[in-house]
Amino acid sequence: MNGAARAPLRKALRQQRRAIPAQARIAAAERLAGQLLALPILPPAGDVAGYWAMDGEIALHAFQLRLPRDLRWCLPVLTDDGLRFAPWRPGEPLASNRFGIPEPAVAADALIEPARMALVLVPLVGFDAQGRRLGMGGGWYDRAFAYRNEAAGGASRRPPWLVGTAFAPQQVEALDAEPWDVGLDAVCTERDTFLFDPS
Repeated sequence: MNGAARAPLRKALRQQRRAIPAQARIAAAERLAGQLLALPILPPAGDVAGYWAMDGEIALHAFQLRLPRDLRWCLPVLTDDGLRFAPWRPGEPLASNRFGIPEPAVAADALIEPARMALVLVPLVGFDAQGRRLGMGGGWYDRAFAYRNEAAGGASRRPPWLVGTAFAPQQVEALDAEPWDVGLDAVCTERDTFLFDPS
């Protein structure tokens, strides 16, 4: 499925998730937090990146509020050199990036390189049961974690753990993998957790 073929599917799935009623979104975010906290690959300590939910994405606030004490919450920051991360707590300053998404307003020396993260939650437009994902199409996460594909033909388990998050109805039967796609270690929805073996 090339980029042109993915476009109609991406549009339909985005419309579908935006149509989920507010009450169902809140309940889904609570159940997602439980799935994430029960992940066998949830690290005991380190930096965990989430995202600021936009465009109908499943929210992470319930998980953030229940994050174990030794894990530090971070948000993505788009730079001229690609995707980085920065620690953030509610009430700390935010600035809108070029896409209008809030990100921590921090100095460049406070940014964290992707490989230094312990776990990164990746927002999904769609996914399948084999761990292939459909994102927004910008390639930010694939470029940031491309180094994971450099060893063992894409079967690397080099840090951090990459966990996709989505509403359960965003699962599709199958997605074709592109050569540049970086595989996920898991996907969590409000209903299920899928763990993937890179081998």
